[in-house]
Amino acid sequence: MRSANDARGRSAPLDTAFFMPEGIDNAVLIINPNAGRVRGFAPNQLDRARLILQRDGIETDLAPTDGPGAAAEIARSAVAKGRQMVIACGGDGTFNEIVNGLAGSKVPLALLPAGTANVLAKELALPWDIERAAKLVAGSGLRRIALGLAISADGTTRPRYFVSVAGAGPDGAIVHALNLGLKERAGILAYWAEGLRQLTAYTFPRLRVTAAGQVLDGTLVIVGRTKHYGGPFQITTEADLHADEFELLVVSTASRARYVSYLGFLWLGRLRSARHVTFLKATSVLCEPLDDAPVFTQVDGEPLGRLPVEFRIVPNALTLAVPTRPGRTPR
Repeated sequence: MRSANDARGRSAPLDTAFFMPEGIDNAVLIINPNAGRVRGFAPNQLDRARLILQRDGIETDLAPTDGPGAAAEIARSAVAKGRQMVIACGGDGTFNEIVNGLAGSKVPLALLPAGTANVLAKELALPWDIERAAKLVAGSGLRRIALGLAISADGTTRPRYFVSVAGAGPDGAIVHALNLGLKERAGILAYWAEGLRQLTAYTFPRLRVTAAGQVLDGTLVIVGRTKHYGGPFQITTEADLHADEFELLVVSTASRARYVSYLGFLWLGRLRSARHVTFLKATSVLCEPLDDAPVFTQVDGEPLGRLPVEFRIVPNALTLAVPTRPGRTPR
């Protein structure tokens, strides 16, 4: 693999390097067979994607997951065995598990989008078709990026890395209560169905956010590493995957009607102009409950637990394969 050089020909530090993965010839392809779009793949579609990678010089060993936590263990094994790349085929949950297996290592992660939401794939402008995405892997640059780390302040849940977005409040409640069977059958529509149910049932318990020298009380916090949030929406639009900071959204209202109105602001890309909404940048965020009712949290669309939780930036934590010829942004 070639090291990066700056304009004067000197070796650049790995944490800022952007270089081509020349010399990578073996990879582990981790696939979640239960991901929504994987079940709908055309016959031999995955075989054709692997053949594309092989023609580009990358041999892949297929490693299907068999349950929760399996993707992280496969990724850790790939690191221990000195594999040159991990390629993830699945949704945000699969990506999150693999990131937790790769965090802190130098083994790069490439993506073949499948699954329900694929926030990271949208952020990288990857094509929705895995064969087209496979064509971009060999020509990608490798970039060291920061990760978010969610740490339970009361020790009730294990620390968990995340690459795209975390949250506490209504979105955490949606993810916590989501019917997994419905998610498998209906995909993104399952989130909408649960969101509508929560809109009538959620009591909007209050929480406190301490970040960047500010203390804000509210009912929702979004901790963004990416501009994309889920579905067609972008919330933390000034977040930068390649920056060592979060962008935060804090919503102070407990009004159901106002939350409904935010959907219109989101659709029009004008959420920053809405009332009771605050955006700020930070590298660490402490979120604490203010009511007796539990406030649930999520990372990369997966349930985490309940507040209190601290979210921290961990610089130089993951090597990500970033296409230099992006495809069409996934739907």
